[in-house]
Amino acid sequence: MLRESWEMFAAVLLVALPLVWFGMITAISFIETPLKFRAPGMTHALGVGIGRIVFKVLNLVEACFAVVILGAWTQQPDVVGFPAGVLLALPIAALILQTLVLRPAMGVRTKALAATAATHNGSIAVQAKVSTPTHIAYIGAELLKAIALPIAGVLVLLAVAQ
Repeated sequence: MLRESWEMFAAVLLVALPLVWFGMITAISFIETPLKFRAPGMTHALGVGIGRIVFKVLNLVEACFAVVILGAWTQQPDVVGFPAGVLLALPIAALILQTLVLRPAMGVRTKALAATAATHNGSIAVQAKVSTPTHIAYIGAELLKAIALPIAGVLVLLAVAQ
């Protein structure tokens, strides 16, 4: 009985977490981030500073989700077919790339921008431009996650429902 309950809970996690993760990415990366730079009085330095904090925490929560998904996957490997497995692995790989490579590289640039803004009392005009290949790669990784996660969640749901 306990084993069956745990297996069902693992299946629920394999459906729910990818969908919640998708919602977080959509809300933060594609809604909050661009809108933040349109706020009255928002300086470039402040916007970048907020973004650094938000994405650091987002990546931490995403990492927790990835660990729980991997743990649930080990308990319910039969409901994660090959397509769903690939679609779950891609966002995890994208997150690793973002966390270990892209965000640190972008951090060097944002620290330099913040230092420049500090010399101008933070009054540099807001420019919400995507201007570096690293930033474009980060957005690409977000898009990959935003496409793969809901499809993976639906595929696992269909497998559980069978």
